Amino acid sequence: MKPDLRRRLGVAAGMVLAMALPAAAAECGKMSHDGNGYVVCEVPAEQEPALKLWQDGADGKPLRNFGNVRKTLGAGESLSFAMNAGMFHPDYRPVGLLIVDGKELSPITTAAGGGNFGMLPNGVFCTGGTRPFQVIESRAFAKVRPDCRLATQSGPMLVIDGDLHPRFLVDSDSRYVRNGVGVSPDGQKAWFVISDRPVTFHEFGRLFRDGLGVRDALYFDGSISRLYAPAVNRADFGRSLGPIIGLVESAG
Repeated sequence: MKPDLRRRLGVAAGMVLAMALPAAAAECGKMSHDGNGYVVCEVPAEQEPALKLWQDGADGKPLRNFGNVRKTLGAGESLSFAMNAGMFHPDYRPVGLLIVDGKELSPITTAAGGGNFGMLPNGVFCTGGTRPFQVIESRAFAKVRPDCRLATQSGPMLVIDGDLHPRFLVDSDSRYVRNGVGVSPDGQKAWFVISDRPVTFHEFGRLFRDGLGVRDALYFDGSISRLYAPAVNRADFGRSLGPIIGLVESAG
């Protein structure tokens, strides 16, 4: 196991490591923070090219689940982990920006609105630009339009330059199984996280800020959150999904 993940998941106060993937794959492990359990999958900069974002299959129809994603893989490829990667319309099309392999499939949305997506500030997770990984507030992203190999927009932001989203309440009674992504301050690592049980936004944001030392993190979704991660014996099923992100391993 790589020293950095061991330190974050096994040594930091309040965290307990359960298991992790081999070094050749994304490292996924179980951890606890403030009494809640999570699965964290760490992707370092050198594995950024193996990170994939899926929306439609070869027939132009949304893939909708991990099984269909696995069917798109080539010979000798396997899925290290995958999770839902943003909110979507009833036809499973993304609500906001989606860029796959440098091609924009859906435009950015900067207006405030209802629901979690419209609870500004929201943001964009971008890979392969000026830094391997970035989480950028949506309106700032729209102004600078950084180059991204992959990008997905969602909301709200969980952590914004080291601060929790201003609308998160410590005593909130809104609890869901939630998932999201955060990046290291230098942009060299991304952490994909899902809670084991329903948590509040405040608890989930603190996991990224205080547990992982993240200064910018983005919420993907709640209630429909799903994870595929063989290393921690997870293959969630349930409602169909829109955008899906994951890491692909190649044999040899």
